[in-house]
Amino acid sequence: MATHAGNGSGAPAVEVRGLTKTFPGGVEAVRAIDFQVAAGEVFGLLGPNGAGKSTTIGMLTTTIAPTSGRAALAGYDVAEEPLRARSMSSVVFQEAVVDRGLSGRAHLDLHADLWGVETRAARERIADLAARLGIADLLDRAVGRYSGGHRRRLEIARALVSRPRVLFLDEPTVGLDPRIRIELLDAIAGVRDREEMTVVLTTHYLEEAERLCDRVAIIHAGEIVALDTPAALLAGLGEELLELRVDGDVAVAVAALGANRVAASEAYVVGSTITVALRGTPAADALAAIDRAGIGTGAISTRRPTLDDVYLRLTGAAVAAVA
Repeated sequence: MATHAGNGSGAPAVEVRGLTKTFPGGVEAVRAIDFQVAAGEVFGLLGPNGAGKSTTIGMLTTTIAPTSGRAALAGYDVAEEPLRARSMSSVVFQEAVVDRGLSGRAHLDLHADLWGVETRAARERIADLAARLGIADLLDRAVGRYSGGHRRRLEIARALVSRPRVLFLDEPTVGLDPRIRIELLDAIAGVRDREEMTVVLTTHYLEEAERLCDRVAIIHAGEIVALDTPAALLAGLGEELLELRVDGDVAVAVAALGANRVAASEAYVVGSTITVALRGTPAADALAAIDRAGIGTGAISTRRPTLDDVYLRLTGAAVAAVA
């Protein structure tokens, strides 16, 4: 049992060891994952729907019981000391959990009361959070009249009323239009900087992780397949990618690229499109090799890598380099 951070040990804000969840019927949603999150860090769990992100958040917030392994918040084991672990955190779930008939202020007052926040302190805290999250003018309006973006801001404010050590954000921008998403991400970044809390964020919008997170774990089919800083993950693909859509047999094209030493081991295929890390090879040289190989292409372009490329390389159809 870890020594409690609350007793000054300096334990990680979040510690996960061999955490596993198997649902009835043998569905393995999370498979023996390991990671730590330092105090004050913003940590991202990235992957598509069904990857195991929300199940992981459910175990960390004590709403889902782990099948095996261990998880702790600020040193408190989520299975053995669920109430103490829960007192360390707040969560904004993917699905809205607001009463649309209540005002925003009523929601925040109720949450402060449930967490035992003293009345005067709660009033000051709510006013501060509402101002910083851009909902001060809406607090006395029924939540049913809020836009989707404002409703998410209210849910974040509610989660922060109790000054949690760890804030969990499960797909916080899902369903929002691009402009509202960007505004909400800016608001989250501002809260993080001022609150100095630990944030664990799940998303399948990989650009969100690049914008907000200190480190990210890419999760696929319940397993963590990569864990590093966004910059380090991107560096693994070099500075430039060559993307070509192939006319004809992709396997033949891959073999021809490998024979001409264009395709590296981290290249990947999606449909009829092959993406290759150039790794210092001039694009003109790569294109010449493709032309010599007689590969028919419908479109060719070069671009900088993104975290989407990192994810696809790790989880998609990898191209084996041919010597």
